[in-house]
Amino acid sequence: MSAPLRRAAERTPPGRDRHIDLLRAVAIALVVLGHWLAVVVTYRDRIDGDTVLAYVPWARPLTWLFQVMPVFFLVGGFAGAASLDSCRRRGGDAIGWFLSRTDRLIRPTTAFLLTLGGAALLALLLGADPATVGMAVWLACLPLWFLIAYVTVVLLTPILLALHRRAGLAVPVVLAVAVAFGDAARLLGGPGVFGAANYLLAWAAVYQLGIAWREGALSARPRVAVPMIVGGLAALVLLTVPGPYAVSMVTDPGARLQNTSPPTLALLALAVAQTGVALLLHEHGGRLLRRTRPWAAVVAANSVIMTVFLWHMTAVVIAVLALYITGLLPQPPPGSAAWLLLRVPWIAFLTATLAVLVAVFARFERHAVERRGGALPASSAGRAGASTSAATLAGAGLVVAGLLGVALTGSQGLPAPMLPARFAVWFAVYFAGAALLWAARASHRRLAS
Repeated sequence: MSAPLRRAAERTPPGRDRHIDLLRAVAIALVVLGHWLAVVVTYRDRIDGDTVLAYVPWARPLTWLFQVMPVFFLVGGFAGAASLDSCRRRGGDAIGWFLSRTDRLIRPTTAFLLTLGGAALLALLLGADPATVGMAVWLACLPLWFLIAYVTVVLLTPILLALHRRAGLAVPVVLAVAVAFGDAARLLGGPGVFGAANYLLAWAAVYQLGIAWREGALSARPRVAVPMIVGGLAALVLLTVPGPYAVSMVTDPGARLQNTSPPTLALLALAVAQTGVALLLHEHGGRLLRRTRPWAAVVAANSVIMTVFLWHMTAVVIAVLALYITGLLPQPPPGSAAWLLLRVPWIAFLTATLAVLVAVFARFERHAVERRGGALPASSAGRAGASTSAATLAGAGLVVAGLLGVALTGSQGLPAPMLPARFAVWFAVYFAGAALLWAARASHRRLAS
């Protein structure tokens, strides 16, 4: 372990809830493993992608174990409320807090998109098939959907925290009811905008549970945790087995109502059960992490967590180029016994590839962590502060729009040769937003100095 990471572990404030960091690391690890196991990437004349659920229906209930994105939003709400309070106690403001908080997200994402865009351009200049390049970029960008919702709820944290302090647990309940209305609109063939709102409403509800946990409205006691686990799982079974929702908690070809695109009431039921598990294990996790080695390992994992998440599907693209195009790894029918057996060398190669990618690109995330050390202080220049606030909001909007455009490009059924040009447009929108946030961050620091 590097000296900065060792020092970070040793300097951990006594009041830090280490269990939250453990949950974040475990959640991302399970997401990565789940994606690697579920993705079916083939190469004949070009790269193509699918999900194993199209071939192995019995694997659908297993997605209840691997769909742990709710845990990431849960701990995000907890950590966001804690850091915003800490910022305000030091005299900071919400804009400075947001700029500091999102630096950890934007810096490694910008490095990822710059590298990916450069590699795609080079491949096209060398004569690669545009359809293959477009599919490769789409596969590598699959993790970016998460950032669309997460950057938005981080921006809304001051409002969500204020709402909790006014209305408590009624806030996630109201959000869940709104999600149910969106689901009903989709089931009844209503306007699509009602269902699309669930992309924000559902993840905001889970994030709000994290805020409620941090604020003490959810006690880490069995009397709270066990009913959440039992109730969440019971609701999940009722909603999926006899109910109208798919059993799979990830994209399931042929399902009438997908549970993640957009998120549904069924996914919220899973989130409630996972929240109960997180609460139930809180004391055990805290006790384990009082030991130096386990805590140092968690600190190390969290220092590269965004890098791991961003690059884990790029490892899949590299694996296809290295193993399938060269013929080193056979391509038996997906879901067959031979295909399942070959998941072992597949996962091993992906792990080694991702380790190399992390070693190369983790510096961007670690630099953001080392620079952060708390939110930016408040500025006393009201006029300049207003311009910085405007730049921050515009930058955040462009970042979210760019990421949304990238996410939708791969799912709109466009002709494959059109994909590279369309991706280039949305990459440019994202970079414009990232540049505005960088300028706002520099301005805020300068005004506060």
